[in-house]
Amino acid sequence: MMQKMHYYFLGIGGIGMSALARYFLHEGCRVAGYDRTPTRLTAELEKEGAEIHYEESVEAIPVEMRDPQTTIVVYTPAVPTDHAEYRYFVEQGFRIEKRSQMLGYLSERKRVMAVAGTHGKTTTSTLVAWLNRALTGGGSAFLGGISKNFSGNLVLGEGDRLAVEADEFDRSFLRLSPDVAVVTSCDPDHLDIYGTYEAVKEAFGQFIERIKPGGALILKKGVELTFDNSEITRYRYAYDEVADFYATNIRLVGGGHYRFDLVLPDGVVEDCTLGIPGWVNIENAVAAVAAAWCAARQEGVAFDSARLKQALADFSGVKRRFEFYLNTPRQVYMDDYAHHPRELSAALTSVCRMFPERHVTAVFQPHLYTRTRDFYEEFAAALSEADEVILLPIYPARELPIEGVTSELIAERVTAPCRIVEREVLHDELRKMKTDVVVTFGAGNIDACCERVAEVLKAKTE
Repeated sequence: MMQKMHYYFLGIGGIGMSALARYFLHEGCRVAGYDRTPTRLTAELEKEGAEIHYEESVEAIPVEMRDPQTTIVVYTPAVPTDHAEYRYFVEQGFRIEKRSQMLGYLSERKRVMAVAGTHGKTTTSTLVAWLNRALTGGGSAFLGGISKNFSGNLVLGEGDRLAVEADEFDRSFLRLSPDVAVVTSCDPDHLDIYGTYEAVKEAFGQFIERIKPGGALILKKGVELTFDNSEITRYRYAYDEVADFYATNIRLVGGGHYRFDLVLPDGVVEDCTLGIPGWVNIENAVAAVAAAWCAARQEGVAFDSARLKQALADFSGVKRRFEFYLNTPRQVYMDDYAHHPRELSAALTSVCRMFPERHVTAVFQPHLYTRTRDFYEEFAAALSEADEVILLPIYPARELPIEGVTSELIAERVTAPCRIVEREVLHDELRKMKTDVVVTFGAGNIDACCERVAEVLKAKTE
């Protein structure tokens, strides 16, 4: 399989797909693909040598990619099965692999450190990759976000450690067989795929059962899952509750950053400071450190606490995860990917703790009609923690509209002052408002507004 030199990606602009495309470009393979719209990610891939087109057309597939003997097709489940190019590849007998299947192949013969969870997994897996580099000088990673430390979503390094974000969408994480697995959360999500919350929990249990004999599970305290895997070591982690791994003596030190002591099964690492703000990221850091600690135990190497402290302080985070554009006494603006009620609530709680006594305006773009239909009451409750709320229309992604499902379902139930505006005029709306702390949330295309919003808010400080 790995001798074939041509790789064609359907949905090449996705965060996980683009990391795979980068890997094959790095290996000297010819890479091409399709996506619906050009983005910053696709532009970067094109600069690196990928051939990408943005119209659904068999004729646009490079001629050299139309031979099933020399080309492997990789696709994301977000691409519908009636897509013209997908149908062509099926009818012509091409080898077609899901992104998760390809990631499973590439992870063979690696010490896989997989982070799963309905939220928290991107920051945690990125920090695992950063700790691997800081503590071992090597390690590779396929990430679900753009790491600021690595300036990308693909990390290539020496050694056999491989950090991966284990995605539950379409049960993709069941293609992995990790040596160390972290489960950060298991909330109802992707019910358009799973149908019921019980099915979601069952899939997470199956993921845990795929941990290799002699491996380790690091499960957040309070997350209860049913599974049968007696050949692994089980650990619990927590933010500030007693567990196998937890933080204690937590104090706010300015700018939203925290200092804390990190309790491990074999000792305490005192006075750690994480390079990114927010209490929720302390919880993510505890999970990432636990994964690195378990990997060191499996490898029989010492765990260097001094290097660990420096690595935590040097961690720059992930694009669109608690990302500050502006942080002054007069105006604060940050952007976050939160698109599930639990992570939205956690992020807003963090912001309110970081900036007590200040006026917080939350701007939220709901992602998917089905998710809005299933969780509009929970979204409203989470957003009500802000002092003021602006909602954008629903970002549909792969879905068609559902009658009666609009942002109004959320707006009607938010207890804070709330209104709906179009994305294109968001910056004008914020210019007219009296603003203090502004946070934009969502997994759609709200990030395209960030630079303009930052300009408008920065102008208020001048």
